[in-house]
Amino acid sequence: MHTDVNALFENLWDNYLSVTPSAVKVHELLGSTQKDDVINDHIALRTFNHEKIGLEKLAAHFLAVGYKECGEYHFEAKKLYAKHFEHSDPKQPKVFISELLVEQCSEELQTIVNDMVAQIDENAVTADNFLYSGTHWQVSSDTYKKLLAESEYAAWMSAWGYRANHFTVSINELAKFDDIESVNQALKDAGFALNTSGGEIKGSPEVLLEQSSTLADDSEVEFSDGVVAVPSCFYEFALRYEKPDGELYTGFVAASADKIFESTNAR
Repeated sequence: MHTDVNALFENLWDNYLSVTPSAVKVHELLGSTQKDDVINDHIALRTFNHEKIGLEKLAAHFLAVGYKECGEYHFEAKKLYAKHFEHSDPKQPKVFISELLVEQCSEELQTIVNDMVAQIDENAVTADNFLYSGTHWQVSSDTYKKLLAESEYAAWMSAWGYRANHFTVSINELAKFDDIESVNQALKDAGFALNTSGGEIKGSPEVLLEQSSTLADDSEVEFSDGVVAVPSCFYEFALRYEKPDGELYTGFVAASADKIFESTNAR
């Protein structure tokens, strides 16, 4: 596992850029020419609640570089469970890790997922590069479609595996923008499609967090029966508000996160 938190995030970022080319355009659009103010609020990773590669196995990579567990979240309709982690240095990004509760899914999905997980080398899970290692299996496009019919989350994992599902621009740090509405408008004016599930803006000042996101780029995946372009990763935007004690809220809002997951739905 990594011992340097910055090296870990640099590798996660490079891997994310390889399938999310629009991220560079987002930086150019929102960033200031005077200073580097596109700061990462958090990343998110996905997995299955299988003992070999469950949430805690991914979390171990972050605990090793100074993170601690700070909250848990339940998404009953999507059959997901999640936790978020924060670093002792508040300037480091927060981390949101979710897992699909496979036993709540159909027998067909369970079989497909178990076959995928069986192909992962035990040693790979603790290797430095596991969190940006992609897939350790190859499924057919037909299998992808079968998973998609039941769980977009499972289908995404079958195509993309272990990598940051999204990075997040902290609107609080941007010099050119003060609110989420103006960020969204700039993105739309530049031709970006936004996730409108639950509205373009998820959350509110009342819950101390507002979020929006692009729809995932379509990128090519080499399935066992050919190459197909499917939704890959997206960019999120977060504006945090102060708690009564004057500190910025650092958690997540389950009702909003539930809609953010849909940023990888097919357009």
